[in-house]
Amino acid sequence: MNPNRDQTRMVLGIFVILIGVLALADNLFQINTRQIIQFWPAVFVLVGAIRISQTRQPSGYIVGGVLITLGVLMTLSNIGLISFRVRDWWPLFLIAAGFAMISRGRLSLSDQGVATDGACDVNAMAIMSGNKLTVVSQDFQRGEATAVMGGVEIDFRRAAIQSEAHLKVFAFWGGIELKVPADWSVECRAVAIMGGVEDKTLPAALPGKRLVIEGFVMMGGVAVKN
Repeated sequence: MNPNRDQTRMVLGIFVILIGVLALADNLFQINTRQIIQFWPAVFVLVGAIRISQTRQPSGYIVGGVLITLGVLMTLSNIGLISFRVRDWWPLFLIAAGFAMISRGRLSLSDQGVATDGACDVNAMAIMSGNKLTVVSQDFQRGEATAVMGGVEIDFRRAAIQSEAHLKVFAFWGGIELKVPADWSVECRAVAIMGGVEDKTLPAALPGKRLVIEGFVMMGGVAVKN
């Protein structure tokens, strides 16, 4: 059992149960839940906290921090403590996407695993954009894939793992597609809320190389195929 996975499931389960209880109380007892509903941006805080708890990359901390900040500002605005409107600040998303494109271009060689035969860590991120990577390392061990209102595609078909490799995924209003070799087996441990993780691979004839997919998917999807 994975402690982080179980903890994520518990937190999300409690959150969903709480929403259901409030909705049921409103329907049966006509309790005014509008004052509680104004705290709905706490979803962004929850998702951001989950992202920070699961990442090992600076980009993951940045994404989690942005989601937490957005959730806090929207909540404070809803309860009247500050004045904050997302439509006034939406150009910041374009600015962030631009910086992400520039940084991705500078790191494209290392991201794609070009000219590397040793151990390889992959970090692929797409925010309001697309990102396609090809991994050729013959000793792939671990990596992260992040898609926020965008798409990430990672091609592992020219890569190899010695026994087991781990890939952490985070998809929030986005999608991640993974292409793996035919001799890899896939184990999906990611938690999905209003989204899905789909394993389309055929069983390996001689299982011995395993890719373990962990992480969190909300209103998005992860697809694996060979």
